[in-house]
Amino acid sequence: MRAVVADLSTPRYLFTAVAGKARPSAGWGPGGLLSLQESVAAPKLPDAPGWLRLRPELAGICGSDLSVAHAKSSFVLSAYYRASKQILGHEIVAVVAEVGPGVTELVPGDRVVVDPVISCAQRGFDPVCRTCAGGLPYACERFDQPGSAGCEAPTLGFDAAVGGGWGESLVAHESQCYPVGDLASRRAVLAEPASIGLHTALQWRRAGDRVVVIGPGTIGLLVTAALRRLHPDLDIAVVSPGEFGAAKAIEVGASRTLPAGGAAVEALAASDGGRVIRPRMTRTPILEQGVDAVFDCVGLSETIDLATHLLRPGGTLVLAGGAGKQSMDWSLVWNRQLTVQGTINFGPEPQLSGRHTMSQVVEWLADPAYPVDNVVTQTLPLADWKRGLELASAGPRASQVKVALRPNPDIALVA
Repeated sequence: MRAVVADLSTPRYLFTAVAGKARPSAGWGPGGLLSLQESVAAPKLPDAPGWLRLRPELAGICGSDLSVAHAKSSFVLSAYYRASKQILGHEIVAVVAEVGPGVTELVPGDRVVVDPVISCAQRGFDPVCRTCAGGLPYACERFDQPGSAGCEAPTLGFDAAVGGGWGESLVAHESQCYPVGDLASRRAVLAEPASIGLHTALQWRRAGDRVVVIGPGTIGLLVTAALRRLHPDLDIAVVSPGEFGAAKAIEVGASRTLPAGGAAVEALAASDGGRVIRPRMTRTPILEQGVDAVFDCVGLSETIDLATHLLRPGGTLVLAGGAGKQSMDWSLVWNRQLTVQGTINFGPEPQLSGRHTMSQVVEWLADPAYPVDNVVTQTLPLADWKRGLELASAGPRASQVKVALRPNPDIALVA
């Protein structure tokens, strides 16, 4: 089959990391990590019940895919992402092509979106780990153990053994698949990142009326949309460095937008009141009487730092940006007694009475009032994957939010 393959051998990774400092496209150029291959072995159905084969209709380009492409993945997390060959793409709307033994709810031809997480249940472990048993399969303790799934990664899209959305075929467990009927393709492909957005929004137990979302990328916009859906009266300000992202934020439900950096503190103080306190020897002022929660959907040291300067004492910082090593002054976490909440993936949600995040999101996506029609800004054939990576890497600078690839052009997109 045809697929974009990531070769994570040490020479290619180091070449991409070094060359990428001067040439951002190094990861998909000669000697880089990624290449389009015409005759990749299609993943085999695992020798276990409940597995099926999918043909992707659309597959999004995610920030974690870009981390691989630019050789900027976390070294710590390499303990879990152990596969040396990967077929990227975990934001998937697909058509069922083949069902294996034990599949009871789906038949060939069904359209589905996919929860990419492969936890103890899909790996065939019995009993499951303590974390899975506690209702947190998205943080499974056996992500590094292939089990019957044969996958050496936490999710689909990071091990060629099960495949990913940037290939013509992949395998998934029936329990990972959610039927979408005739849901429009450009909305359906958002099911995975929208589930991330909802899970992130649910990490804040509402205690106040003002929040800030940092970043107008896919996750920032979908966190904003989820917050608006959950809390219609909430004041949601989105930090955006430019007009394109600011306009997108308003489209999905932001109350207003703020400039980036210390100017966000000044803008909030001017509009909402609150004293601005200016430390010596640092650039970012502190907002006394700040906001109740900040959702950082970028994950850089400067955005995390801004978040701590915007929060009121006792406020909550939810980190939804890409994982990585960031250096910053954490003094305000102690001084203001802030709560810092990490978030990853999604799954059964206690605040939704145990309902799975993706089940809720599929329902939202079927509702035209859920305002995400303009989040997908580009769809490209798989042959144009390099152009897709360039656009996704540029993001708002190229007037792009979500870029999606189309691996199987014979599958008609649903309008």
